[in-house]
Order: sequence, then structure tokens, then C-alpha cells
Amino acid sequence: MRHLPAQTMSDTHEVTNQPPPRGNRRLWADDPALRDHAAAAGAEGEQLSDYGALMGHAEAAVAAREARDYPPQARIFDAGGRRLDEVRFHPSYHQLLEAGIGAGYAALPWEGRPGGHATHAAMVYLTSQVEPGICCPMTMTYAAVPALRSDATLLRTWVPKLTSRVYDGAAKPLARKPGATMGMAMTEKQGGSDVRANATRAVAEGEMYRLRGHKWFCSAPMSDGFLMLAQAPGGLSCFLVPRWLDERRNGIHLQRLKSKLGNHANASAEIELVDAYGHLLGEEGDGVRVILDMVHHTRLDTALAPAGLMRAALDHAWHWARHRQVFGRGLADQPLMRTVLADLALDWEGTLALGLHMGAAFDRDDEASRAFARLGVALAKYLGNKLCPGVVYEAMEALGGMGYVEDTELPMLYREAPLNSIWEGSGNVICLDVLRSLQKLPLAGEVLSAELSEATGQSRAYDMALRTHMERFTRLPDEGEARWYVESLATLLTASVLIRQAPGPISDAYCATRLGGARGRSAGAVQGLDTDAILARLGG
Repeated sequence: MRHLPAQTMSDTHEVTNQPPPRGNRRLWADDPALRDHAAAAGAEGEQLSDYGALMGHAEAAVAAREARDYPPQARIFDAGGRRLDEVRFHPSYHQLLEAGIGAGYAALPWEGRPGGHATHAAMVYLTSQVEPGICCPMTMTYAAVPALRSDATLLRTWVPKLTSRVYDGAAKPLARKPGATMGMAMTEKQGGSDVRANATRAVAEGEMYRLRGHKWFCSAPMSDGFLMLAQAPGGLSCFLVPRWLDERRNGIHLQRLKSKLGNHANASAEIELVDAYGHLLGEEGDGVRVILDMVHHTRLDTALAPAGLMRAALDHAWHWARHRQVFGRGLADQPLMRTVLADLALDWEGTLALGLHMGAAFDRDDEASRAFARLGVALAKYLGNKLCPGVVYEAMEALGGMGYVEDTELPMLYREAPLNSIWEGSGNVICLDVLRSLQKLPLAGEVLSAELSEATGQSRAYDMALRTHMERFTRLPDEGEARWYVESLATLLTASVLIRQAPGPISDAYCATRLGGARGRSAGAVQGLDTDAILARLGG
């Protein structure tokens, strides 16, 4: 739909010195950093170009705002008091999911084409710039596929629907749907990240199990099925719990929707399992191992999402700066503003580069790559998400008062910024997982060492920082030092990827300012940046 431009005259003054509306954004074409690192990861450029144009269209921005402004509503009963246990969304939410599913967000990695996981990871990055709330159901649908490999029958029944490029948001049985989505419900009140404390019980009944208990967080509660953990006689086990049983609703009762800081377009619920039927995945007592296949793949997405949020925030700040006059000259020409934005851009590009590098590791199917992917994606998730809130805040400040106003996208991005650090393993959990991976997967450490060594000899700052890290941590640290260790290791790995893949001014600046060089604690408290080269990576 074509709209007339807004009126530029009010009753008292002419509107000047305000950036023009964004219109259609070219999320792929105007992002040279994405193009470079996607190519290095083996992602499909043509696919990403099309998806970037789709998600960057002005209509997608309108749909995203509508999906947030009219958030999901729980419909627990119908007018006669019969249970519905449904969530109703604004049509724009379904429109965006249809676009993402149709483009292959959940399907690409499983279609057998090269670079599927890397391409998917880049799609997460692009989608997060527009409406992060729709990523959750699509991410879990993508990630459920490897967990279902432990049951041949469920694999045949569910995976063709999960990898379909047809979205069907209707509440109806799986057999009558051309495509399906998968959610997850692990967390319980008493356990949180300690899923072995789960109290939900599962009792065998014929070929299935009856589950009875509660789940404190159920992500995407309108999914067609859910992976859940419950205590069976043989120990903590993983189950696929379908929403429907033929033409009957399963015993999944919504209690309420969570009132969240952000992620408003997406629903999260508390649920009760009232003798709900579930299919056992794997063996009794094997639940953590089975569901970790799903968690491992969702972590790839939580490593790319912060890069998308940072990119969106910086893109809005750069657009503002290039169209704003301050103190007699363009804001984008002010040396201090350029230094601040360039410093922020290094964190964004580093997060993007490491995330897509890990997407490439997911695409390699040898034992060493699988081990490295397990370790590396945890490092990427940890560092990118710790950096994200600060980057988004500073971009918000670059807009002044307008950055704090809901007319811009910055408040939404700021509310989203902490989420991916909490989801699928908060910071401490991730650090402990890094230590466990290095203890239990010797190949992961070997590949990591090779990755770090490959970048030596090109940056004095990098070589010194790597040597300092090795001297400081002659063995795996105690748990109390795990954050220091993981941050150092993740920063070194990011630097190694940038040295091998990014233009010299980017990798040089990253190493100089992130690997022990003199700098202040706030963004822009640096010196010697090639701001022209770094800001050119923002495009536009």
C-alpha cells in the first residue's frame, strides 16, 4: 500500500532537522559485514538477499509494530466454560511467521543443501532486526529436529511437518496441518536451570506416557508439540507432548501468560500437565542428553540474535546521525560521535563474525567440528549477549531524547537486549558448560587451539593477548574464575575470526581495544580508531 508523505508544516513551524522515514531497508545489500562473514561461513547469499529484502520491507516493520502493540491474549475457556487453552495473536504475528517459515528459517538446515546452518543463522540475525518475538517458535522448530532422531516413528511423523515451508497457525491436529511448529517446556518453579530437580511425573500407559505436573515457562505455547522433561520410573526423561490427540485436546492447561519485560509479540506461559499424553524420546533416564540436542541448536540462534539487535540499534543511530545537524554541522561528522559509534560497531561485527563462524561449524559433520561447535557456540552466546545491552543503550543515547521514545525502535531493542543471555542457559550456566566441554570433549579443545593458532603472526596485540591468556590459565580455572576465563577465551576467538575474515582496520582496531590495550570503561573511550573504515561497515 502506498502512502502520501507526512505533512512537513505544523500550525507554528516547519518540521526540519528530523531524519526521513526509513521506508524499505536493504538488510542484506546495505550490510557489507554480513555479506563478508556469510560468504566465509558458506551461507547462501541469494537466499539471504531475498530474505533481507522481505524482512526489510516497510510492510514488515508495520507488521512487527502491530504484533507488539497488540500482544497475545490467553483464551482459556470458551463462553460455555469448556477449556480452550489457546493463545490468540494479532494477524500481523502470523504474517511474519508465515514469511519466516516460508523462507526456510526452520527448514533450510535440514534440506541437504550446503551452508544450511550458516544460512539459517544469518536469517536469525536478519529477523532479530525487525521482530525478535517471532524467532522463538521458529528457532525451537528448527532445533527440535535433531532431538527427534532418537525415535524413528516420531521422526517420520513430525519432521516433514516441522521442515515444511508452509505455516499453519490454526489450532487443529497435526494430521490436518501442512506444517507444524515445536515448543519447549523444561523449567519448573523449584528448579530453574537445575532441570534434574523437575517434579513432573510420567507414568507409562500403553505405548505412551501420562505426564502430571507443572511448567513454570512454556515457550511458544501455541506450538503443535512440545519437548518436555519429566521424572519416569527410570529417571529424568524427555517426551514429545502433542497439543492434540487425534481430534481431542491433550491435557495441557494454560494457567496464565507471563508479563515480560520485552519480547511482547511472543507468548510465554505457565502450564499444568493434567495427565497429558507424551511420547518417550530415547530411553528412560536419558532425558537431559536427548533434549540437549535441541538446546545446542537453539544456542546457535541465541548467539546470532544479539548481533541482530546490535545491528538494528546501530543502524537506527547511524541513520539519525547522518540526517541530523548539531552545533552547525552534521552529527555523523562530529569526531566524538564517530568514535563512539565506531567503537560500538566493533562489538557488533565481532559478535556477527563469531556467530556465523559457528554456523559453519554446525554445517561440518565430522566429530571434531561437532565437538568444536558445542564449545564455540557457548563462547559466542556468552560474549555477544554480555555486550548487547551496552551497545543498544549507547545507540539509544545517540538519538538523545528520541531514543527513549516508543516512536523509535530503540526502546523495543533495549528490552530485548538481555533476553538471549537468559534463555537457553544464563551466563553462569554457559560458563560451567564451557568448562565441562573442555573436560569431556578433548577434540573441542584441540580444534579451539588450532583456531587460535591460525591467526597468530598477524597482530602483535593478538599474539601478546593469547600468550598472556595461556600463561594466566595453565589449567582450567576454578568455577569462581569461570567468567574471566570464558570472556578472555571468547574475545580471543572473536579476534582470531576477524583477523582471518575482516578488513585490516576492523581486526586491528578490535585487537587493539579488546585485548588489553589502554582504554576507558565506556563506549568511545578509545583512541586511534580508523573511524572511516569502521563506520563504512554500517552501510547506508
